[in-house]
Amino acid sequence: MSENQNLLAEQRRALILDEVRRRGGVRVNELTRKLGVSDMTVRRDLDALARQGVVEKVHGGAVPVVEASTHEPGFEAKSGMELTAKEDIARAAAAMVAPGTAIALSGGTTTYALAHQLLDVPDLTVVTNSVRVADVFHAAQRTSGQRQGAATVVLTGGVRTPSDSLVGPVADQAIGALHFDVLFLGVHGISVEAGLSTPNLAEAETNRRLVQSARRVVVVADHTKWGTVGLSSFAALEQVDTLVTDDGLTAGAREEISEHLRRLVVAGEPEDESEHENETDV
Repeated sequence: MSENQNLLAEQRRALILDEVRRRGGVRVNELTRKLGVSDMTVRRDLDALARQGVVEKVHGGAVPVVEASTHEPGFEAKSGMELTAKEDIARAAAAMVAPGTAIALSGGTTTYALAHQLLDVPDLTVVTNSVRVADVFHAAQRTSGQRQGAATVVLTGGVRTPSDSLVGPVADQAIGALHFDVLFLGVHGISVEAGLSTPNLAEAETNRRLVQSARRVVVVADHTKWGTVGLSSFAALEQVDTLVTDDGLTAGAREEISEHLRRLVVAGEPEDESEHENETDV
């Protein structure tokens, strides 16, 4: 069987993962027919997804891994997932940021990708509870020196989580005293019923404070976060102004999200300007 060269490995694996989650399991021979690739290619894809911990291989196919609502992967584990989607989302979100504004970036691998895209936006004030995000800006200053227009970074302090976010009373108090134009928020899970959620109770409270201190809330989340529910909810979908995601989101999910959010941005796809003609970026 000839290989389908139109799909990159990451795109193909995203389709496989979506199929596994939607149907509760798939067989190798079904995937070879659906994707037009060889049996060996599908098995390599399933091996890669199994190493990421998102599927479990069984005889002849794979089933989804059912994670506990308290399971929180570390930063390194999450950083290897959906790389292309995160980069696309980061570029789309960065286009919403104007020079001279005060923004907040929560913890997460997608906000980490966004931080890299914001290095050339002048005169930003960046509030973050992410050690990794702060390091992006500090590393840029060490490399190029104290340059004109470099971002001013405010790191909240607090107790470090497995995903390298700072949470707890110290972080909450610092965030509560601040006000920023827009919050770019990474999430563990997003759904209509649970809203935005995380497996970490302390992180839920810190995220809640971030949402309360922001004039606008922009969630940056790849399509795999849709339908995932963590232990603690910290915001309803109606509190989100914009969701920036990737083109792996299904048509049904897009329709459902659009019923609850003011604006849905799918990275790489044109927007319907009439849906947000009265909005301005910050």
